[in-house]
Parts: sequence; C-alpha cells; structure tokens
Amino acid sequence: MRRTEYDASQAAKRLKAPAAAFRWARHTGLIPAPDVSSSRWSRAAVEALDADAIRAAMPSPPISGGAAADRIADALGTPNVISEKANVTAFVVRRFVDRGLLVDLSANPDGTLHHPGQVAEVCHREDLADLVAADTPLGPEQAAARLRVRRADFDHMIRLKWVRSPQSIEVRFGTSRAGAVDIALYTTASVDAVPAEHPEVDWEQLRTVEKGRRSPLASLRPEPAPVPA
Repeated sequence: MRRTEYDASQAAKRLKAPAAAFRWARHTGLIPAPDVSSSRWSRAAVEALDADAIRAAMPSPPISGGAAADRIADALGTPNVISEKANVTAFVVRRFVDRGLLVDLSANPDGTLHHPGQVAEVCHREDLADLVAADTPLGPEQAAARLRVRRADFDHMIRLKWVRSPQSIEVRFGTSRAGAVDIALYTTASVDAVPAEHPEVDWEQLRTVEKGRRSPLASLRPEPAPVPA
C-alpha cells in the first residue's frame, strides 16, 4: 500500500536524506510548510522536493550538544578538559536553543543535534562570553550562595515562582540508581534577575537572617495565574 502522507522522518527516508538535514532544510525554508497537517506532508509535496538541495544544505554530519559545547568553550579560549569540570556544558547549548541561537535537529528529548555551520557562527559572536555566563547552570545551593541568602530562602523563591528551572540533572550518590536524585538547575541570568524583579523585598534584611530563623518570605503567596482571555 502506497503511503499518502509523511512526517519529517518518513519524508527524509523517502528522499534518502539524513533526518537532521531535512529538519535543517525545513528551518531555512528550503522545505515548505506541511500541507496535510501541522507536521505531515502529502505524497505529492514530498515528491516535489529537491533531495540533492536538501543534502547540500548540510554537507557535514550534525554534531551533538556536547560537541557544540566543546567548540564554544574552544572559541572562548577555555577548552573543556575531560578530567575536569566543563567550562561550557550541554545545558548552555540547550539554553542557546531556547534563545533561538541554535536549532535542535534531533527528535531525541535526551540530546540535541546541531548544524556545524550554525555552531561556528555562534562561536564568532562578540557577545559569546556574556551569553555563556548568563546561561551557566547553578544548582540550588550555588544559586542561594550567589544571592547571598540561605538555601531555605531560595526554596521560598522557587515556591513563589520567582525563578524557574529549565532543566534538571540526575545525580547519583554511590553506584546504584536507587540513590539517584534529580537536581534542578537555574541559569545565572535568571538568578541574578530576582532582586531587581522583586524590589518589595528588603534584601539587606533577608541576607542577614540567622540560621534557624523563619524566612521573611515564608508568609508570601505566589501570584495567581492570569485568567485566559
């Protein structure tokens, strides 16, 4: 039975083109919008595509988020070293995707793939160091220390939705997954923005509250969600 419509992966297979190249061509406009639904093309639309042009738009294989992070670190003059903590991580690369600076060409939620040429363009940005610094991940303890408040106070900021985690990582204690916990990560920029976004808080007082004392934020309640129009 002949297929009458295709999703992106099926269309790429039909054209004998890498799926990542198909997604890149879709991003650049080389492939028109789906004509059957929001994610599916008709057989006629797929047969009308130029497979050679799609493959040529991405002459080199895509690179992983980790490899992109390594190239960004190299561009900053602070190479990632395998035996040491990475200077630029895949977390930063995901935030670059959120910013629209990079396109994720993967269909895998556990990883990203990127066009090498687009990564190279990002590496040449004059504001690259500032972007990386803003998107560098902080764990809850690190975030609290950066704000110069207790961890308990930062936990209230999370409860109040003053800061949100775009991603978490699994941390193992020992070799068994039974001891693994998910640790939320926050961007440096989002943590740094909290004081300016909440001038109603006496930050000087908050930063001097002694250990064991009730947080001044404990009595606050999250703002109600806006009512849809």
